[in-house]
Amino acid sequence: MWVALLIVLGALAPSVFSSLAGAGWQANGSESVQVRELAQQHFGGNSSAAVQVVVHSDTAVITDPTMQQTLLDVGGVFAGDSRFGTVVPPQPGMTISADGHTGLLIAGANASTDEMVAAVDELKDELTALSNDTVQVYPTGSSALWSDFNKANHDAMIKAELFSWPVTLAIMVLAFGSLVAAGLPLLLTVAGLVASAGGLVLLNGVTPISVWAMNFAMMFALALGIDYALFIVSRFRDALRRGDPPSAVSETMDTAGKAVVLSGLTVLVSLSAVLLVPAPAVRTMAVGIMFAVFFVLLATMTLLPAVLGALGPKVNAGSLPYAKRQEHRSPLFAAWGELLHKHPWPFTVAAVGILVALALPVFGLKVAMPSITVVPADAAVRQGYDLVQAQFGDGAPGALQIVVPSGDRDVSAAAARGVDGIEMVSPPQSAGDGSDYALLQAIPRVDPSDEAMATILRDLRAQLPDSALVGGAPAENLDLQQALNDYLPLVVAIILVLGFLLLLVALQAPLIAVIGTLVSLLSSAAAFGVAKLIFQDGHGASLLGFAPQGFLDGWGPVFFFAMIFAIAMDYTVFLLATAKEHYEHSHDPKTAQIDGMAHSGRVIFAAAAVMVAVFFTFALADPLPPKEMGIILGGRCPARRPPDPARVVAGPASTGRTRRVVVTRLAAESPSIDHVLALRNPRHHDRTGSM
Repeated sequence: MWVALLIVLGALAPSVFSSLAGAGWQANGSESVQVRELAQQHFGGNSSAAVQVVVHSDTAVITDPTMQQTLLDVGGVFAGDSRFGTVVPPQPGMTISADGHTGLLIAGANASTDEMVAAVDELKDELTALSNDTVQVYPTGSSALWSDFNKANHDAMIKAELFSWPVTLAIMVLAFGSLVAAGLPLLLTVAGLVASAGGLVLLNGVTPISVWAMNFAMMFALALGIDYALFIVSRFRDALRRGDPPSAVSETMDTAGKAVVLSGLTVLVSLSAVLLVPAPAVRTMAVGIMFAVFFVLLATMTLLPAVLGALGPKVNAGSLPYAKRQEHRSPLFAAWGELLHKHPWPFTVAAVGILVALALPVFGLKVAMPSITVVPADAAVRQGYDLVQAQFGDGAPGALQIVVPSGDRDVSAAAARGVDGIEMVSPPQSAGDGSDYALLQAIPRVDPSDEAMATILRDLRAQLPDSALVGGAPAENLDLQQALNDYLPLVVAIILVLGFLLLLVALQAPLIAVIGTLVSLLSSAAAFGVAKLIFQDGHGASLLGFAPQGFLDGWGPVFFFAMIFAIAMDYTVFLLATAKEHYEHSHDPKTAQIDGMAHSGRVIFAAAAVMVAVFFTFALADPLPPKEMGIILGGRCPARRPPDPARVVAGPASTGRTRRVVVTRLAAESPSIDHVLALRNPRHHDRTGSM
């Protein structure tokens, strides 16, 4: 079945990056999106999605034949392409610089934002090829920005993935001590990746899926696939010592399999909360990861056990010398568990203190949408952006658009000119289709990513007539940021509640479910605290090779929180599930804690090492967003002391088990077995065989 599935979906997988959408960074239903749709419908596509082409010469002016010919050639690139609307050449006093050496040609958008980004992908090389020794041509604007931004991030993430694979394999060999066993997690990951890539291509035919969805899916499939395979394979190798392959597979899936299913469900549930955010790019990134997790989980529950059953003892083939002496129960982690059991409070206070100290900077965290600086300096869109600012003013690349009924055009123009922070307002433009609308362009005095832009937009909307709508690329970014901020508390609350409920169902212990959820929350907060120190304050920025923006990218908190919390809960589930399993066998809290650490510690440590290696490779990427992702996801703390396993089952749903815990402790203090039996069950004389 898996071979058939991979053949079908694998045939689609190679086209995943060329098929997926490149835009979607908007707040659906916002005022700025309404403006873009009106501008596209009534003003020849002169919206925030329009392509702006900067034509510049150090020696020639716009009226020179060489410049005029270049402008004609640029217009010819757009001619006949139905995705573009009206092409407006440079206009005196508006899109021609004061010295005449720079002109801005605008090709209207006649398609969706995703299609416009794809159009720039196809045409930007042809446009830049029009440059010569005298004239330079640079496509810029929002669509061109996302085109270059997506490409830079995609290239960086692919490079990081290629670098992380050999590192991952090396850690796997060290963890398993066997080449065959070390290769199984990678087999599982490849199967999950191929299936999720093909699935995303199919889903993209129904609704646009952001290309970022596959980028994140690749990363998560590798990290979680290895996590799950480590847990399953290590448990299978231990079970194989006591029986034949079929019984070893059965024992493995009855124990480690349950923990993996719970972990996978926790990840899926956490990411599902992100689907509430009304931003297509953010939603589809979550969908991409959910696809990857689903297929990796499916492969873990079906393909991996089948392969293990077929391999049997051959899973240990190619073992290194030290691995032949390696037991599933780690003496090192058993000693660590013993130390924690003897001295719980010093370690608890130290661990909580460190996490709280790292989390405190979160209260000063600032967020905003990425600025032009996230694009490489040699990218065409960045060079065009810099030229527009140099020739037309700091706010020129981020014009605000005002759409009003024709009757309010003059009042709106006067009100816009009176807003503090507005440099100039263009003459009203009548709708090209004869509708009763007018379009004005308001140029701010500040860079589009400046903090003052939020105040300017708010004042502009407040002072214009109620009939006026304000949009433009800066307004779209700010509206999206506002939506992300508004939905963040709801997303966090839902993730915490659902995470708690999953732990409660699995462990049947309210106290442990609360503690596990809070510890995961605290480690998530610590990761964001570190991110604030690095990316907002600039500590260590020179070491990582970037200039801080002074804020964290706006989609980071809502999206990364779901990812961090899911990963943190991953290890919580593995540890507590193992402790619970040993408690059910021994009915002794101390044994459960120590054996829980001894049997899961090495696996969790190896999984965390792989996860950190995978994520930190992204911190070496050139663009800023992959750095943020790598530091935040790789920097959360998976190590934790397990709560008292006696309470893992000591909830309202398990009073019988609680009684056995008390009896176990009394048995250690009392020589009377009859007294212990009487406490365990008043009718023990009929059930002494069960002891």
